[in-house]
Amino acid sequence: MKTKSLSTFILVLFTATLFSQKLSNEKITEQINTYKNDIRGPYKDIRWFCTDGSIRQPKDPCPENIGPGVQHARYKDAVVALGEQNHIYFGQILAYTDIQEFWDTEHNHSRLKQYQLDKYLRTIDDGWILQKGQYYRGSIQSEDEQAWGIQFYKWLLADQERVAQNYFLIRQSLKDIPHEGDDNTSQLMRSQSKVISDGYDSFMDLRVKIHSQPEFVDIQKVKDFKQKHTAKLTTSLSKQIDALIGTMQTFYKPIDPATFLANAPLVKKTAIGKKIEAYAITSATDTPKSIIINSSDLLLELRAAILEETNPEIKLQLLDISLKVEDILFKNAPKWEPESVNVLLEKICYLGMATAGAGYAETWEWEQLMGALSKYEAKKMTLGELTAVLENARREVEWSAAMVKATYQDIVSEYTGFEPKAYGFIDDKIRGSIALYLGKAVGELGDFIAKESSLSNKVLDIQNQSTFRGLNPGYAYGELVVVDGSPDEIEVASDKIYIFQRPPADLKPVAGIGTVAEGNMVSHVQLLARNLGIPNAALSDENLKDLLTYNGQKVFYAVSNKGNVILKLEKNMTADERALFAKKERKEEKIAVPVANIRLDETEILNMRSVDADDSGKLCGPKAANLGQLKKMFPDNVVEGLVIPFGIFRDHMDQPMPGQTVTYWKFLNTMFAEADKMRANNVIEKEVENYQLIQLEILRAAIKIMPLKDSFTSSLEKEFSTVFGKDLGAIPVFLRSDTNMEDLKDFTGAGLNLTIFNAVAKEKIIAGIKEVWASPYTERSFKWRQKYLLNPENVFPSILVIPSVDVDYSGVLITKGLNSGFEEDLTIAFSRGAGGAVDGQSAETYEIKNSGGYELLAPAREPYHNTLPDTGGTGKKLATFEKAVLNEQNIEEIRALAETIRKRMPAETTTDYKGAYDVELGFKDNKLWLFQIRPFVENKKALSSAYLESITPKINTNKEIALSTKL
Repeated sequence: MKTKSLSTFILVLFTATLFSQKLSNEKITEQINTYKNDIRGPYKDIRWFCTDGSIRQPKDPCPENIGPGVQHARYKDAVVALGEQNHIYFGQILAYTDIQEFWDTEHNHSRLKQYQLDKYLRTIDDGWILQKGQYYRGSIQSEDEQAWGIQFYKWLLADQERVAQNYFLIRQSLKDIPHEGDDNTSQLMRSQSKVISDGYDSFMDLRVKIHSQPEFVDIQKVKDFKQKHTAKLTTSLSKQIDALIGTMQTFYKPIDPATFLANAPLVKKTAIGKKIEAYAITSATDTPKSIIINSSDLLLELRAAILEETNPEIKLQLLDISLKVEDILFKNAPKWEPESVNVLLEKICYLGMATAGAGYAETWEWEQLMGALSKYEAKKMTLGELTAVLENARREVEWSAAMVKATYQDIVSEYTGFEPKAYGFIDDKIRGSIALYLGKAVGELGDFIAKESSLSNKVLDIQNQSTFRGLNPGYAYGELVVVDGSPDEIEVASDKIYIFQRPPADLKPVAGIGTVAEGNMVSHVQLLARNLGIPNAALSDENLKDLLTYNGQKVFYAVSNKGNVILKLEKNMTADERALFAKKERKEEKIAVPVANIRLDETEILNMRSVDADDSGKLCGPKAANLGQLKKMFPDNVVEGLVIPFGIFRDHMDQPMPGQTVTYWKFLNTMFAEADKMRANNVIEKEVENYQLIQLEILRAAIKIMPLKDSFTSSLEKEFSTVFGKDLGAIPVFLRSDTNMEDLKDFTGAGLNLTIFNAVAKEKIIAGIKEVWASPYTERSFKWRQKYLLNPENVFPSILVIPSVDVDYSGVLITKGLNSGFEEDLTIAFSRGAGGAVDGQSAETYEIKNSGGYELLAPAREPYHNTLPDTGGTGKKLATFEKAVLNEQNIEEIRALAETIRKRMPAETTTDYKGAYDVELGFKDNKLWLFQIRPFVENKKALSSAYLESITPKINTNKEIALSTKL
């Protein structure tokens, strides 16, 4: 008896442990390989699941008196455990799944996305986890899956808000979830071609063609390929090619629009039913041009009808029709071949409309672009006007790709950790979309404009160069590093040029950067690049993949003042280009941190109301000084605040450092002196830097455990209560590092040091103060300072303490048009939640015109945003994109604020500064809150460089172009 009890206890303990510990990626990979070689894959056995909840053997079906049941497999225990531990679900059987658990709102619809990703992996990897188990009879019953799918969509589509918020995801899911109207032949075609090329290199050219520009004629090309290579093909490859030909024939089989309504009886009675009927009649005989125009119109109308419809069954039928219309358009897009500029503009306009109708862009986003893209009926345009059309069209291509990434990137990144093949899923989604042909048409327009304006990129020998777009002028020389994945684990070097999918938020110094997802124009990374003259460009996914060929090679990289891009191999550099770097080595201009007026004798905590811009660099850094100034100018829009001045930090640094025989301050200065000695003895700079980083790590760790003086902590408690009206520990606050190295005339220092978000508990605030004091000595912060400052030892941190405002959305205002280059315009970038836009989020970005109106440069595409709960820390909340972040009232308030800042800031700070300002702000219940203002620092040297001027073409934007011009 005791033995049995012990065995039971061990079993329970083992099971509890199994279900509580998160599995590593390596262990999950092992599981996948096990399932691939198992004739049952991820499944354990097959059972009957009866209506009353009972489970019966496969040969013992549910009796009639219980009611009908369903038969399917059960998951292996390890598969169930993986779902419990990692929220990873393999081989999902829909009939075995609760509808709301499958929708999985809490995890950003992870289970639904995993189901789609699982289907993709099965098509490209011979069944993936079901390589041997895909014919495990009875594991999945298709009719039960179909019935479940219909019930799922009836439930899902019954909530109109849910459909509006998730239109793209829901519409995409219809391609994968069985519901009688599903069909994803285009993905199968791409997957089969990939499998063939993976097994037979000679097929690669055809695979690329099928993936990038599929056409009906490709069927014959595949047949010809098989005939030519018959002698070399294995039996398996030959069968795979036959299967691909069959899939292509199915895909290109004409869709009979007349069947749309036959399969959608409920739609016949709706207002849009007549529109669909008319479309069905004309599509059979129309030209490709007419088909695309009519399909685009219908796709947008279908989206509006779906969002208005209240009957979920009608919605489902309309969504299926929408997918079939997109399919027709996709097949006809390459057949419409514009011969003149105006017809190309017309094609771009309608493909843009279709992209919105299919959900790759939101309806409100299309409305922002529609006016700019609808001018194809004009007789002529200036080169400047035509370029504006190009920029708007290019934006929609970028927004469409960003929609796919925002929807699926989280789950693809997770799966890629244990199944690298998952990485191709997003690329497959984009290539199967209308955006593929929109991008090609936009590329043609870009090529035409480049020819007319002599503004051409020269990027090695890669294709589609017009999709490169310079963001910051500058030039660099170094090794090219192409990062086709997450940048977060990459250790960057200051002498290399990096091409990223997205820029890392905490980028260390680099020679140059290029990004597919540029984040936004006013993130800390972009501002640092702009300030320091680091060449920076945006490019397409396709460009990045083409550049992989040159990964590891030495290159010259330049972005001109007008945004054209040069990237060439070292061997092709001109003498003038080589001379740029010879001069740089002899004369590296650095900046001195001014310390002549610093006041280290002030060791009392200050009320932020008592400081202003004159105190910047003396008592505290510019954040506190300028926010104090703003408090005087806009008392109702700025929170109260406390300032911990430089002097308190310096006073604490005079304490003995634990484990050392000297004070903290002496330790720091000894390190700099020793580094100078090493350089005098010709020690290589890398060794000097490594020595300094080791010493700084020791210092940083010691500061974090530094004892705070009793006089300081008691003063902090008293001032906290006086200024904020609540005791220390009773309200959440931000602790913002505020050094004397920020906002110098030629160095911004944006985002280099620490901000503690939303700390509440007294011990968290005390620990946070020490963490902020230690932050200027992190590797990243030190490397930027060391590279650009003459006296980095004289960097002093002050701290700005302000109450948290749990804003609805927040962002950055630059009182200059970064896109237009006009000083009178404004640039704003906002994200939902707190801390918006500064960390490189894909933010909603506008250029507000001095002449009136505004232009949407990019919508927000971040799936999560930060919240600031009263309990402290940060929360994450799901974001949706169906509405703009900012409303008209917000934009007008920002316009008025910028006007006031421009007029009053120079006058009230008695400064001769005449440049633009960089302002951080947010809105809570439509009330504007100001958090920071600083000068907007640009790299004047880069902007005026003689070399950059020489590669910047002189463009006559007033040159008139007849739109009837042949391409």
